[in-house]
Amino acid sequence: MTKDFSDAKKLPEYSSYRDAPTKANASAFITRTLEDNWPDVQQRDIYAEYIATRPRVERVGSHGLFGDEDYVDLKKMTSELQACEKNVWTHIISLKREDAARLGYDNARTWRNLLLTHRNDIAAAMNIPPNEFRWYAAFHDEGDHPHVHMMAWSAGDAPGYLSPVGIQKIKSMLTNDIFRQEMLHVYEQKSQSRDELVAEARCAMLELADQMKRGVCEHPEAEQMLLSLSRELKNAKGKKQYGYLSKSVKKQVDEIVDQMARLPSVQKCYEKWLELQHEVNEFYSDKPMERVPLSQQKEFRAIRNTIVQAALRLGHLTFEDRDMERYDEPDDILQGSETCGRILSVLRDDSFPLGLRDEGVERLHAQAERNDSYAQLLLGRLYRDGPLVTPDWVEARYWFEQAAQTLPDAQYALGKLLLADDVEAHDREQGIRWLTRAAESGHEFAAYRLAKEFLKDGNVTGALPWLIASAEADLLGKLYWEGEDIPQDMGQAVYWLTQAAEQGHAHAQILLERQDSPSLPSAILAVNSLLHSIGRIFQDNARTMDSTQGQHTDRKLRRRIQEKKIAMGHKPDDHEEQGWGGMSM
Repeated sequence: MTKDFSDAKKLPEYSSYRDAPTKANASAFITRTLEDNWPDVQQRDIYAEYIATRPRVERVGSHGLFGDEDYVDLKKMTSELQACEKNVWTHIISLKREDAARLGYDNARTWRNLLLTHRNDIAAAMNIPPNEFRWYAAFHDEGDHPHVHMMAWSAGDAPGYLSPVGIQKIKSMLTNDIFRQEMLHVYEQKSQSRDELVAEARCAMLELADQMKRGVCEHPEAEQMLLSLSRELKNAKGKKQYGYLSKSVKKQVDEIVDQMARLPSVQKCYEKWLELQHEVNEFYSDKPMERVPLSQQKEFRAIRNTIVQAALRLGHLTFEDRDMERYDEPDDILQGSETCGRILSVLRDDSFPLGLRDEGVERLHAQAERNDSYAQLLLGRLYRDGPLVTPDWVEARYWFEQAAQTLPDAQYALGKLLLADDVEAHDREQGIRWLTRAAESGHEFAAYRLAKEFLKDGNVTGALPWLIASAEADLLGKLYWEGEDIPQDMGQAVYWLTQAAEQGHAHAQILLERQDSPSLPSAILAVNSLLHSIGRIFQDNARTMDSTQGQHTDRKLRRRIQEKKIAMGHKPDDHEEQGWGGMSM
């Protein structure tokens, strides 16, 4: 540039470039020099010849111009420019030397391919129809700032115009294309780091939440607050959900959440969640993540309604310790039929071909038709649960009824089926009758479910003998302790709770340790149930915590892109026009 315009050395931009030969300073120097010397190059043909033949231009034959055609006739091109009465835009697109070398933009061919790829996009930004768009460019391998000079105009009726928005569009599309592969690589690295972080978060959260679910706690403050909330909810109007409650009641709920958050297990889990969320957030956002109390953390809003439901259930018996779905129908009853045992082993073995297992179902049908009660019971279960046959509760009821003539286990299964929600099978009166028949035969699980049905109706007196028959010591202990539906008897309460504790009931052990507490058993157990529910909510959050993160933009990547753009001539706000008569990147 100084060879072409000797006075350029006097410019302050030249001094800045000489002191700090950066791409930004080079671009500023080139732009200022061309502006100051515009009268010398304002003739379009002279400027075209200048960019085509100046020193350091990469020539293709006798000059360095390229365009839509493989070969540009310089004489013809300058004549076209002389005849053009419309605006001609001149753009400078510059890169830092190391970027140009690394990305392959250190030669005319790569630049031509880039501009050819985007020529219609550039034409659209300049409001020129693609078929009327004319452009030529030349690559100058200039020291620390290799760059391209480009001329563009309309050869048709449309005069075209270039607004700041259009300039921004051209800058963005060229910059994104130039740095696309590099940025994709950065994205891949960030994505991998993020995936590793999310995996770590999920693993840590699941472990901590599982400890919470299996833990027990003593929290008298939360117990009393829950009792107070329960009283408030009894008088509250409208829906008993957090969003519909008054501000004062909502405040009570929030205070209970934050009180539970003081438990060491909850505190540790929440702190871990905050720590990991902060680390993930650092990858994707400039905005620091706000540390708020657990009650105000939107990711854990479910805890608030869990507390509301717990308060509403105070005073009602709960069934914490009995896993009825897993243990109430053991297979050992089928030992009474060797044939059914063999058939069952085939039906449950996924390694057997499906045809063989279907054959087993047919054999079971045949055995049931021979009045084998065990086969009838097993066939009823198949029609109730599937999957080897299409579930059909009417068919299930039929086979349970056949087996119930002799087997208490079938009577129990039939009672459960009739008490279920299926409209075709539901019959509460008959369900209770069959449960009663099974319970009277000594079926422990039938007695327990029968007691639950009485308790649903508020009939504690009717439930009591069946609780005793089922040896449900935990529930009996709570009944005698609370003394709401039957006379309070702490001696009986301690006796039954001790029996339950010896059976491994954790909740019974908690109550025994707190027998001198002023809190009701339901409040003590409710707080422990809350702890387990909070653990499940944390687990659910851990399993889904990566569902939205991928939508964020990496702040460090954004900063890197911005630095690239500024170095290529963009303003820091990326909106103002650079250069003369067009754009400079």
